Amino acid sequence: MKTQSLPLALLACCLAATAHAEKIKLEFWTDSLQPTFNGYFASVKKNYEAQHPNVEVQWVDVFNENFETKLNAAIAAGKPPALVNHDVPRLFKYAQKGTLIPLNAALGADKTAYLPNALDDLTFGGKLYGLPWYNNINVLVINGGLFKRAGLDPKQAVNSLEQELALAKTIKAKTGVPGLLPQLGQIDGIMLGQGLPLIANGKAVFNSPRHVALIRQFADAYKAGALAKDNLFADDNYQASVKLYNSGRLAMMETAPTAAQRTQSDARAIYAATVVQPAPLGPTKIAQGGYLFSWAISKGLPAATEREAISFAKFLTADKQQLAFSKVTGATFPSTQQALTDGYFVKTSSGGAIEDSRIQGAKVARNIRTLVLTGVPNIADLKKNLVDNVEAAVTGKKDAKQALDDAAAFWNRQLK
Repeated sequence: MKTQSLPLALLACCLAATAHAEKIKLEFWTDSLQPTFNGYFASVKKNYEAQHPNVEVQWVDVFNENFETKLNAAIAAGKPPALVNHDVPRLFKYAQKGTLIPLNAALGADKTAYLPNALDDLTFGGKLYGLPWYNNINVLVINGGLFKRAGLDPKQAVNSLEQELALAKTIKAKTGVPGLLPQLGQIDGIMLGQGLPLIANGKAVFNSPRHVALIRQFADAYKAGALAKDNLFADDNYQASVKLYNSGRLAMMETAPTAAQRTQSDARAIYAATVVQPAPLGPTKIAQGGYLFSWAISKGLPAATEREAISFAKFLTADKQQLAFSKVTGATFPSTQQALTDGYFVKTSSGGAIEDSRIQGAKVARNIRTLVLTGVPNIADLKKNLVDNVEAAVTGKKDAKQALDDAAAFWNRQLK
């Protein structure tokens, strides 16, 4: 009797030990997503833990202004979150600091599931530091009524920045309403999108004849009254664009798809007349407005935690989850191949501008790039100087060539 009870007792002890084994805790940080996405992440936690009973997922949302301060403190204390939600500039910064692991080997054959442009945005020095999550894109929102008053067809494709500016001039001349409010506070991204480099061989090169010609185009449109002046040189003029458009004081917005939601609620008559097109790709064939977010894995995690963190990052960025997140936001785009083929991104009914914004954006979603400078010291000071000089040129206070020469000289002093 005793010889039979001993193995049973040992088995019971083993089962009890297994049942009470400490779960792997995966703490993941997001950037300013509460409370809007509480339901989404509750579902993520429930589904992942059901598939991985040895894992406990812990979501921490950090307000954007405090994000880096809190992350730096966690890293310094040796307790970094397993996964971190980074945009491209911040991902590059922490990759440079050596606090993230490269993911090339971990991704393996799964690489083909993601859009190549998204992977390129997250690759520095040949190493992939994040798995692509959601992206943004611009669409061209057109007030069909103003276009028709100007004798223009709002459904005729707009294929270039030059064409946008020409249309803006015509609309101003025929209706008295400015045609466009470009985001000139992001002139660096505009230049890159037009195939005009900012730096080469460690020196500023944005004072070439082609760069000067671009700024003169904006200056000519400004002089003609074709550009709205509200926050024209601000880093973000989304709110100003929407306000002007919804009050009939702007004919076109090149902006995020969320703008159509505001127009529907605030200006129903204009919403009914709104036509949406993809924003022009320009010579680079890059879709404007891209701003990719990703999931990165912290360096220095225990081996088992690192494996689970990689698994969870793949789960978060898989087709199913990316599509689900896009449906929750209503205005962001997945960075996986299969999710973009879902019927949600294909015209299936005669919907209005909200649906059109999603459909038109999806048409060029594979062309999205995050057009920002990375790896450059004092980038905020450099960018401010460039924008200030561009403002002087566009508003007629400086010649365009002189303005860009002045900005390039400032950059080169800082880049030494």
